[in-house]
Amino acid sequence: MLTGGCFCGRIRYEAAGTPFHETNCHCSICRRTTGAPFVTWFSVPRSQFRFVCGEPTRFKSTAKGTRGFCPQCGTQLSFEHDDFASEIDITTCSLDDPGALPPKDHTRTSSKLNWVQLADRLPEYQESRQEESLYPVSGGTDGP
Repeated sequence: MLTGGCFCGRIRYEAAGTPFHETNCHCSICRRTTGAPFVTWFSVPRSQFRFVCGEPTRFKSTAKGTRGFCPQCGTQLSFEHDDFASEIDITTCSLDDPGALPPKDHTRTSSKLNWVQLADRLPEYQESRQEESLYPVSGGTDGP
């Protein structure tokens, strides 16, 4: 069981099941909604995730995307996409132990800031894994 929550503790969550899509997202929307150069996410089946304390404020950041934030401290916790209703993305660094779930790749690197230098040898995808072939643009040797 993965557990986590926001900075102030008002919201807590649990995620069961096997995490997937562990990534560093470099898209401009993730950057702008967090004020960070990229955001590290993981996904779990929606049916395996629940808020156990508090409820996030939801913000429709795109026509099909909704982000969940703590209404008190502002911590971004989740992302839900209308086209992938059976899964939910969770910010890795909102986990109680984010070190236990490292990213496996970089996505949306076409939007990466020019002063960010990636030296971790993880696979890099200019957009999403689904929008590209099975082979990464650059980076490590592992596939998606």
